[in-house]
Amino acid sequence: MMAERLSSSLAHYSSCCLLRASEPATPHSPAALLSPRRRRFPSSCSLRSIPAPHLASSPLISPSLSHRLFQRRAIGSGRGMSVVCAASDPAQLRSAREDIKELLRTTFCHPILVRLGWHDAGTYDKNIGEWPKCGGANGSLRFEIELKHAANAGLVNALKLIQPIKDKYPGITYADLFQLASATAIEEAGGPQIPMKYGRIDVVGPEQCPDEGRLPDAGPPSPADHLRNVFYRMGLDDKDIVALSGAHTLGRSRPERSGWGKPETKYTKDGPGAPGGQSWTVQWLKFDNSYFKDIKEQKDEDLLVLPTDTVLFEDPNFKEYATKYAEDQDAFFKDYAEAHAKLSNLGAKFDPPEGISLDAESKTTAAEAEPFVAAKYSYGKRELSDTMKQKIRAEYESFGGSPDTPLKSNYFLNIMILIAGLAFITSLVMN
Repeated sequence: MMAERLSSSLAHYSSCCLLRASEPATPHSPAALLSPRRRRFPSSCSLRSIPAPHLASSPLISPSLSHRLFQRRAIGSGRGMSVVCAASDPAQLRSAREDIKELLRTTFCHPILVRLGWHDAGTYDKNIGEWPKCGGANGSLRFEIELKHAANAGLVNALKLIQPIKDKYPGITYADLFQLASATAIEEAGGPQIPMKYGRIDVVGPEQCPDEGRLPDAGPPSPADHLRNVFYRMGLDDKDIVALSGAHTLGRSRPERSGWGKPETKYTKDGPGAPGGQSWTVQWLKFDNSYFKDIKEQKDEDLLVLPTDTVLFEDPNFKEYATKYAEDQDAFFKDYAEAHAKLSNLGAKFDPPEGISLDAESKTTAAEAEPFVAAKYSYGKRELSDTMKQKIRAEYESFGGSPDTPLKSNYFLNIMILIAGLAFITSLVMN
């Protein structure tokens, strides 16, 4: 049984998370949820012809909430309605991202949220073709059986931090929330913008969790071979390994969890956040390339260096990238952003299949909402968008202007000159 129920809002369906695979199926057990009819509609489907109670098949949504979601998302009426599904609601994802930013500002939990996303995705095995047996970014890390894996020590705290956000936005899958939190933490710590996409489908029960032993160790006998065995199994390469290692610029290692590091150092004894542990860098809440510089120099005994860190400057292939990143932060940021995005998609099953890009949608919305400044488009030869042409047409048609042929001089300046001329003539006539 889970040591603690993460939210009272999930109490009605908590049995689906607590049942062992060997226990008999109940109406809300994972086994019951695996039926084709119950699998068809992820938590944020826009249901246009499906009765609201079908949403109750989600272990995260109560019958009353599913009814409200149905009412909110139904479009049209009568028998002409259709079904439009997506694993996560884009609007809720954007709102959740803002809540995650506030969580980061108040709790300084950047490192553990990065680790949460990584460890959910990092179980992927490219040699297993069947989903979700292949592992990867599928939300399985929310289950106790996987949280108890040795490599995941302490991640229950990350889950507790973001569970209120999951409760607030039920139209988001755990798989998406884990990766959203991880990417947002990197960006808010000063790192590069990660080209993320969303729409990951969740696994539904603990029996779908991957076997233990798929994540990397900190001190294997042969660090280079171990890193390659683990990351090559995911489909990543040497550049990805070194770039992703650079995320150790954030965070600390706590000996009570990992068996590595000092109980505290001069850099960690006062926090921020819970004090203690040993960090890889001096400013362990700032994302930059200092990890590579510090690992290369190894001059500060208060900074952590693991065997899997040292090997980055010992192995010839790894060293090429590590040296480059120590000297060029822009190169590190570019390669890291690509590697992080690649990792976050491993083993993920997307709905819609192409995924959802929040940043692309935001740019489209911003473009559509661009304020109209007529003078900006009243001179010069410029190809206008259809949106701006419509706005210009509405402003100009009464004056005889045309949005399809930009005026060759400042139209409003001409109007002002005309008005001034008429006023001058009027004054002469009256005098």
